[in-house]
This record gives sequence, C-alpha cells and structure tokens, in this order.
Amino acid sequence: MVDKHFVEGFEDFMKFVKDFKAEEKVVNILFTGKKDEKGVSWCPDCNEAEPFIEDALDKYGEGTVLITVEVGDRTFWKDINNPFRKDKDCHLSVIPTLVRWKHQQRLEGEQLLKPELLQMFFADEDD
Repeated sequence: MVDKHFVEGFEDFMKFVKDFKAEEKVVNILFTGKKDEKGVSWCPDCNEAEPFIEDALDKYGEGTVLITVEVGDRTFWKDINNPFRKDKDCHLSVIPTLVRWKHQQRLEGEQLLKPELLQMFFADEDD
C-alpha cells in the first residue's frame, strides 16, 4: 500500500517535510498544479500524467510514501520568483514533476507519460 499525503502551497509543504517521519520508507513527491472543486488541475499536463502515475503506484509503489503537493494556481506557478522554483531541494522548472525526496531521481513533464520510466522510478530503491 502507498502511504499518500496531500499538501497545498510552499509554506505548508516545508512544514510538512520538516515534521514528517518516513520511518525508513522511500519518499516520493509529486508537484502538480492546483485543482478546482471538480478535482481538475489548471495544468493540462498534470491532468494527462495523473492516470499514468496512479497506475504505476498501484503496480510498483508498495511500501512507499507519495506526497502530492499543489504548487498553486497558474499565475503563482508562472512567477519566476515562485519559491518552488527557487528552493534548492525542489528546484522545479516544470510541472508535473515527480521526485525522490533528497535524492537524484526525477521525472518531469512528458516523462511521466512513459510507463517504463515510472516503473524504473518506483522500482529503484535508492538508499
């Protein structure tokens, strides 16, 4: 089973990861655009990638943690001074982005539409 969490905004994300205890689990973070009341993101690429990510999690995500972080609305995301873009640990340039927290593994944009890349991402247990 995947241990799923949801966070909205940079400040809440920083607080969450500071306080979160993963207990030796692999921590993956999905950065995505804010969703509306119908559960649809303003970011079409995020909407397109979501079923691919969910399918890969179902198949390969056993025992992992997934923290989904909404980076804000379109205007906030497009600001070059957006803290998600500037933070040394996040360093985002595109959404959606899936990262292994505090490690090198990262899939961005169209890479998240490729099941074989998602399989490798979730199967790689970087210590």
